[in-house]
Amino acid sequence: MLKEVFISDTNCITPLGFDVETNMAAIESGASAVKIHDNPVFSNKPFYGSIIDQHKIDGEFASLSPSTKYTHLEKMLILAMNPIIRSAPGKRTGLILSTTKGNVSALANPVTINQAYLGELAKTIADFFGFQTNPIVISNACVSGIMAIAVAKRLIQSDAYDDVYIVAGDEFSKFVFSGFSSFQALSAGSCQPYSSGRDGLNLGEAAAAVHITSDKSDTSIKILGDGAINDANHISGPSRTGEGLFKSIQSALKEAKIQAADIDYISAHGTATLYNDEMESVAFTRAGLQCVPVNSYKGIYGHTLGASGLLETVVAIESARRNKLYKSVGYDGSEMPTPINVITENSEGEIKYFMKTASGFGGCNTAVIFEKL
Repeated sequence: MLKEVFISDTNCITPLGFDVETNMAAIESGASAVKIHDNPVFSNKPFYGSIIDQHKIDGEFASLSPSTKYTHLEKMLILAMNPIIRSAPGKRTGLILSTTKGNVSALANPVTINQAYLGELAKTIADFFGFQTNPIVISNACVSGIMAIAVAKRLIQSDAYDDVYIVAGDEFSKFVFSGFSSFQALSAGSCQPYSSGRDGLNLGEAAAAVHITSDKSDTSIKILGDGAINDANHISGPSRTGEGLFKSIQSALKEAKIQAADIDYISAHGTATLYNDEMESVAFTRAGLQCVPVNSYKGIYGHTLGASGLLETVVAIESARRNKLYKSVGYDGSEMPTPINVITENSEGEIKYFMKTASGFGGCNTAVIFEKL
């Protein structure tokens, strides 16, 4: 019989706050980190995005280390992890770094170019906290954050580790901004996930960290099942039939040994791009989940790339612990061709089983199902 696997500690670093409680208070109040910015480093005209104040990051990090060698992203990742590491990592403790582009900004300077290697980034984080095992990097587009949870679960169940720390993060970079601009995928205003008039996404930056363990004590969240299917539909466009996400959900439900009707809440990907949101609604409907309350946190944090799946899992865990369904910020109430049950107002709701989904470039899709104990 496979080991049971749980999530104990969590933390996040976002423009709304540098801990879970501050972020949840902001979400309760209806706040959004997506603001209009006028920064010529990224664009020659104003744009909407979610960016952490550099001075705040530097100030918080100074309390941990006087060193000036760390990049903006490295500071974010270390700050996210620091509160959840209660003791020195042992020989049976793993570390997973989840990111899409990592220190991509380091490519612009020959002096810092080595820091752009994802392996170097992972080693920097591992060395800071004294990990005795080699860190693992998961960089699979926008499913990276949630896929890391599935991988950690399987590593523990295969007896490779007793526990695993996951840290996920991506910075707001010129490289990524220009890339999504070339796709014409950026919204002219604040994004509107699942609205019929949605016109694109907002980019954001964040870091999140969780501790995955086989120790049931002092935990309230169990990882029940996962599925990760690549439908290889297109390098950047999602399947119109939602095939990969649909099969990922089926796989997760099968491992979790529950039915679609048992799911109380879905934290979806919801990028607010035309094809992603429609694909998700088709996949949810095919899986019999069209009536389940669903939201996207992209209207609050923007699309934080490799951090999004883990950050949104941290928030979903708090949602379940509080039995609170939070509105999908930016949704205007209009319906897509395949309607789903988008949450329009904060409300009370019993949450026992919940699911986090994500989809990304290259046809990757991941679904993970959790149980609140």
